Amino acid sequence: MAQPHDPLRPHSHDPNPAPPSESPDFLLLLPDGGQQNITPDDLYGLPPTTLTDCFIVSTGHGTSGPFAFTGVALAGFVARYWPGPWAQAEIISADGFGTRLSAADVAEATARPILLAHTIDGQPLSRAAGLVRLIVPSETDDALKQVKWIGEMRIL
Repeated sequence: MAQPHDPLRPHSHDPNPAPPSESPDFLLLLPDGGQQNITPDDLYGLPPTTLTDCFIVSTGHGTSGPFAFTGVALAGFVARYWPGPWAQAEIISADGFGTRLSAADVAEATARPILLAHTIDGQPLSRAAGLVRLIVPSETDDALKQVKWIGEMRIL
């Protein structure tokens, strides 16, 4: 019997050149059962962080960059919407690919924080480029943590 697809298990996936949905929003699910729809404008309203010399390592597309990404540090984003303790964040793309990041990994990434990026090289990300995408600057080989077209984020 085949195992059901789990978007949070590290795996390669076929490249998806087209956005899986028209909506750039994503659903934020909180540990207390609360949920909130997050828009790109919500992210623009939070303190920005810019990281230079970032690369996109994409399954089937190779590596591109370097780029300067601007967005919200994931640690700051979580603190804004969930001020209590948390153990991990699950970030799932609208196309079914996802990753899981521990709170410790997020907290340790201080010099080059993990971003919910909305801008690339000074220009807003296009819908085709993800509009909002998770950038993990420490990842340089398999693109198993970088997620574009974020559709859902769960804080656990």
